Amino acid sequence: MLCGRSILARTSHLFKPVRYFSVYSRMSSDTIHHVDPKDNVEKLLIIGSGPAGHTAAIYAARASLNPIMYEGMMAGGVAAGGQLTTTTEVENFPGFPEGINGYELMTKMRDQSIRWGTRVITETIKKVDLSVHPFLAWPEDADKPIKAMSIILSTGATAKRLGIKGEETFWNKGISACAVCDGALPIFRNKHLLVVGGGDTAAEEATFLTHYASKVSLLVRRDVFRASKAMQERVRTNPKIEIVWNTVAEEALGEDKLSKVRVKDTKTGEDRIIEASGLFYAIGHTPNTGFLDGQIKLDETGYIVTGPHSTTTNVEGVFAAGDVQDKIYRQAITAAGSGCMAALEVERWLQHHTDAKL
Repeated sequence: MLCGRSILARTSHLFKPVRYFSVYSRMSSDTIHHVDPKDNVEKLLIIGSGPAGHTAAIYAARASLNPIMYEGMMAGGVAAGGQLTTTTEVENFPGFPEGINGYELMTKMRDQSIRWGTRVITETIKKVDLSVHPFLAWPEDADKPIKAMSIILSTGATAKRLGIKGEETFWNKGISACAVCDGALPIFRNKHLLVVGGGDTAAEEATFLTHYASKVSLLVRRDVFRASKAMQERVRTNPKIEIVWNTVAEEALGEDKLSKVRVKDTKTGEDRIIEASGLFYAIGHTPNTGFLDGQIKLDETGYIVTGPHSTTTNVEGVFAAGDVQDKIYRQAITAAGSGCMAALEVERWLQHHTDAKL
């Protein structure tokens, strides 16, 4: 079977040169400098880890790009490796028929990146300068920047949490921020589950959970939905979904795993206990893009805008992969796929835009 490198080599005649997001482009190919081999300039800097970053690293390393990865140190409040490191069981990642612990999966990806030559640094990049080329990136507690010919941004997005009492105790023991990721786990099957939120995401996740739950209660803070009319109708007509208006979660309760949730009526202030085995947050994600300081085009919710069917950004030589540019799917497998895309696009971009011998 062909490896990734062989596929690129044998099919290069099928690829046109990468077309960049020129509508917003801030750097033309005329500004790409020829670098003195004596300068300490990286071919590829990967900022962030997770499935996207490590897949990009594996492909780039096997393509002899000698990538360096700054995997982050509790960046976005999550350990290096991203949100999967806090997931107890991953059952939908191909190749693991019995499932795999999320931390173990990310450890394997990291080991594979290193095996092929990626240099992994457990530090967080605090700022970048994308107005010059080579690009500059500063690790935390460092005065001297890293220079790089190309960058892949794979910093992910952090699920928003409620911060209720008991949340940390029962995180991944009944509390989750991803119904698609966790909903089919045994602890949730044929159980009463709660979903928090009133938008399209909440409606979609509540609907998804009905495939496994005995009943789903959707906790909506107000007495109206923010979801689209189509999603509202889907929820209202599903016999397994109960809409609980004017209600917020206040406290997660249980022993070794979640068994009850204390909720409050937002109009009367009255508290009550709901017995439930699962509490799913569907209140959005925060993409980890603050350190970019406006240098990359973002959408209205802060996600990096990439070109159609591409990982290119508005700055030539800078690519984005994974959840930092994906607010639709947000799955490990789709993140990994976009990481592969980014590495292949970086390789072609370097071939077309520089003859530097780094």
